[in-house]
Amino acid sequence: MLRRVRGGIALTTPAAATGATLPDRRLVVTALGITQILAWGSTFYLLGVLANPIARDTGWSYEWVMGGVSVGLLVAGAVSPRVGRAIGQRGGRLILAGSAVLLGLGLLLIGLAQGFAWYLAAWLLIGAGMGAGLYDAAFSTLGSIYGKDSRGAITWVTLFGGFASTVCWPLSALLVEQLGWRGACFVYAAIQLGFALPLYLLTLPPRSYITAPTEQSPAGAHPVRLTPAERPVFALLAVVVTVAAAILSMVGTHLLPLLQARGLELAAAVALGTIVGPAQVGARVIEMFAGRHYQPIWTMVASTVLMAIGTLLLFAGIPIYAIAIVLYGAGNGIGTVARGTLPIWLFGPERYPALMGRLGLPILVSMALAPFAGAIVIRLGGADAAFALLAALAAANVLLVGALWRISRHAREAGED
Repeated sequence: MLRRVRGGIALTTPAAATGATLPDRRLVVTALGITQILAWGSTFYLLGVLANPIARDTGWSYEWVMGGVSVGLLVAGAVSPRVGRAIGQRGGRLILAGSAVLLGLGLLLIGLAQGFAWYLAAWLLIGAGMGAGLYDAAFSTLGSIYGKDSRGAITWVTLFGGFASTVCWPLSALLVEQLGWRGACFVYAAIQLGFALPLYLLTLPPRSYITAPTEQSPAGAHPVRLTPAERPVFALLAVVVTVAAAILSMVGTHLLPLLQARGLELAAAVALGTIVGPAQVGARVIEMFAGRHYQPIWTMVASTVLMAIGTLLLFAGIPIYAIAIVLYGAGNGIGTVARGTLPIWLFGPERYPALMGRLGLPILVSMALAPFAGAIVIRLGGADAAFALLAALAAANVLLVGALWRISRHAREAGED
């Protein structure tokens, strides 16, 4: 089908291949959901359990060990645009299968690492696998299969992904206790190569089902080109999701120490920290059932508002930390859904995989750098300064998403004239 562009904003229709039978949604969503748990658990959440054992065994500083994740995220951001374009052109099966191979080899190298340079080199491989296998690649794959009807599938995959730390932190602790940290890496490598890899190959289709714009389209032979009216929309969207990712990364890294700095015991801080996961999943369940009744922009609005209220309550220091964390977790949870569904609503399915790849670059880079920025703020100003920064970022994001809603609405109205 042809894309129709009036006044600059894309009005897109699904472009499933004519006469093609789409893969079973339940099978694809289940496969991607399970592999997302394993991909996040063996990368982003890996050092939550393994960092201290690695530091004790090798003599490397804890900060250096944790730097592996930041290196991985930076590499993931660098490869993300190419990954998105490749999925849009050829589908996600080979890309995601390649991510399992890269993650497996990287984890194997970590387990074998005898020096810090070797360890960082392993994270370079893992970073490439993260860029080709985490949420943005999974969302792009769903968009390349189901087009504008992928919202429900994306929400389901985020529901699975919300359990990554819940499943993999206890598993990692058990593996470290029984096999040591090197053995834990070997097991995760085997899971990626022996389970995730064949699961991708057996369940995902070998191609994309979306149709690139034709020569009559203003995008011509460049299906990811943005029109002048779309560029400010995309730029604002990129800023909104990047700020949200920075808040996520900062909170995920520093929440427990910040709560302790406010006078809470470690056990109480840990108990509060565990609320984030259920709050995320609970909000995603609500979104799954209610989301069909409103447009994805309202999911993003709700996400930024909830995160702003939660971080403002944390900054205020009112002893209702549980409520603040529930609100923050709920906002973050549906924010991930909005990040996957809003671009396809704004720009249509044809360019969705490539644009998701573009968005992945600033998102992953901000996730890599935000913990360091947070550490500097904490060192200079303490917990109050860190909470103030989080609240300011979250409040600014509410204003930014309001601006995004206004300019996207005007652009869409112009396209309908």
